[in-house]
Amino acid sequence: MTYTLLSPPKPLKISSRIQTRLYRGELASQQVETFQGFLSEVERRFLHHRIILDNAYTHWFSQGLASDQELRHFVQQFSVFSNQFLVAALNKVINAPTLDQSRASREILLNELGVIYRNPRAVDKTLTTLSENDKDRQGDPALVSTEGTVDGGICRFRAAHFEWLLSVAEGLELTYDELGQRKHGSATTLHFCDELIRLYGSDDPNIAEGSSFAVENWAAAGFWQELEDGLLKIKQSRHPQLKLAFFTWHNRVEAQHAGHTLEELESVYFHPGFNHDKFLEGGQEILEAIAVFWDGLNDDRLKGEDVASS
Repeated sequence: MTYTLLSPPKPLKISSRIQTRLYRGELASQQVETFQGFLSEVERRFLHHRIILDNAYTHWFSQGLASDQELRHFVQQFSVFSNQFLVAALNKVINAPTLDQSRASREILLNELGVIYRNPRAVDKTLTTLSENDKDRQGDPALVSTEGTVDGGICRFRAAHFEWLLSVAEGLELTYDELGQRKHGSATTLHFCDELIRLYGSDDPNIAEGSSFAVENWAAAGFWQELEDGLLKIKQSRHPQLKLAFFTWHNRVEAQHAGHTLEELESVYFHPGFNHDKFLEGGQEILEAIAVFWDGLNDDRLKGEDVASS
């Protein structure tokens, strides 16, 4: 079976923020040219990594062919990664080298835990008329938002990402005590979790920045769409009770996170302590760990096929 490769992410280019700093004389032309060269290297090493462009598992999953057993295994392993990510995210907050970076990290962690993004713009009142099905696809306006800040936001238990994932699992007859904890993780899943803690939550800010940049751009590159496509097909064909808000919301919000990481990179790159090599190291190593996670899931399904055909 062959798959179509995902389209490469948008090229990394000098932003209007950098152009403004150049115009004001805060940066020299040579500095900006060097930064563009660095962005090109990051694009080549990170955004063209094979797990971003050619993820065999999510390509297969998008077809909606997963059996119930395969689907339960996927949700269980994904729940372990999702829950253990909280440890890495907390370490990232603790080890943040500046207040601004601490706040950026807290945005992600607190939203994961159930603090809803508060959009200072007027709320679209039409959202309150959404059907239950539309709420599952677009997000219940009482629990989710894809824009804004957690500063001043409301915390709701049901808005915690793990609870959204639990609602998916319940439709597959998985219970709370079968999800999220390390004891339920395969060796490949736990390797990814441990690497997230080591790299994404590193006390070396260059390693952490590189890892964060790679993670967020991986998340924005299309795998969420492939998961959503597959789950929608399964919901329509045999499991109409499936609640998919965890996956549909992440598919919509991750581009915002990726944009923030470019802004973070711009803020640290021109500081004297920035280390080009360690940034690249952090990003490349976390991408390899991401590949281990997805390859592990793909190997598990292929082994299952071998067992079924023997």
